[in-house]
Amino acid sequence: MIFELTDEQKLVQETAREFAENDIAPTLVEEEKNHEFRLDRVARMGELGFFSCGLPEELGGAGFGFLESVLMAEQVAKVSASWRLPFNMQNLGPALTVAKFGTDSQKEKFIPGWVAGTKVGFFGMTEPESGSDVASMKTIARDRGDHWELQGNKIWVSNAVQGDAGLLYVMTDPDKKHRGMSAFILEPKQVNDFVATDIETKLGLHCAPTGEMAFNGTRLPKDALLGKAGDGFKICMWQLNNTRIGCAAGALGVAGAALELAIDYANERTQFGKPISRHQMVQAQIAEMAVEHEAAQLLVYRAAWLKDNGKPNQYETSVAKLQASEAAVHAANECMKIFGSYGFSTEYPAERLYRDAKSLQVVEGTSNVQKLIISGIACGHTPNR
Repeated sequence: MIFELTDEQKLVQETAREFAENDIAPTLVEEEKNHEFRLDRVARMGELGFFSCGLPEELGGAGFGFLESVLMAEQVAKVSASWRLPFNMQNLGPALTVAKFGTDSQKEKFIPGWVAGTKVGFFGMTEPESGSDVASMKTIARDRGDHWELQGNKIWVSNAVQGDAGLLYVMTDPDKKHRGMSAFILEPKQVNDFVATDIETKLGLHCAPTGEMAFNGTRLPKDALLGKAGDGFKICMWQLNNTRIGCAAGALGVAGAALELAIDYANERTQFGKPISRHQMVQAQIAEMAVEHEAAQLLVYRAAWLKDNGKPNQYETSVAKLQASEAAVHAANECMKIFGSYGFSTEYPAERLYRDAKSLQVVEGTSNVQKLIISGIACGHTPNR
């Protein structure tokens, strides 16, 4: 087994690291205070090829795969977990999904803008009463002959207000339960009877806008349907298995940042006549953080490699996402404890890492959902796809 990155992958990794340190870090504190989301930064990320992974050249692909996306997202998340979100909202979610299930006209119309970062993407699944149980969603699209008519609500949609085009999962035949779900491409700024509002009460990810969507007779053209009516659940699960790896990459970034921050502080902070990194209890904390991070990194890279090589990976992706997100929360928690009172202060990044890390146990399938997937495949109840 070869664990070394290629020269090209190292260059991709370094490009993302430099972008995060030079473009995001200098203004991050002020942007976090103002909950600022910058469209110009999304476009710059597009220019650098951050959203071109896993796509054919004719649709804007740059010859990169899932592993390259993971390497870039990890480096960006080390500086800001908020700015890891565009990897999912532009590329791993909408672009890859439309590339697989969309018509030629849908691919030509939407994918270039997502890849370039000039059209802000999103995807809407969660509802007030439907989270992990995706098939229980109530938002419905009715076939009115020459158009579809939407009725219902979505919540916790990244870029709900800011989005130009994205994916929407709704019911078209509720009696069929999950087999009655369909996927659509929604252009929020082009439709009627639609309202989107920001959620401004989040614990973390302050530079990654999240909101609600309300549909009250909203009309969608017939060609907004992605795939066939009733294919929505299949499409949704396929998409989640891709965006899940983006979340895992973000978790690697958060955990890596917490580990580096804790080590630097432990080497500088002196108590009882020596740096606290010389005290065994702090050493134990750092050792646990390091081992969990190393393990998570190998698992995430493996899952990405399997995807790039067309091998079954649902099991490995869920394993990676579970381990990485739990490791990130533990690392951020230990980092705060090593910082002591200063970790509780908003003047230091330790508290932001902790707030941001908690989201990773929820998005793209909670830790409990990952355990269900892992155990189901491990016990032979479901196949590894």
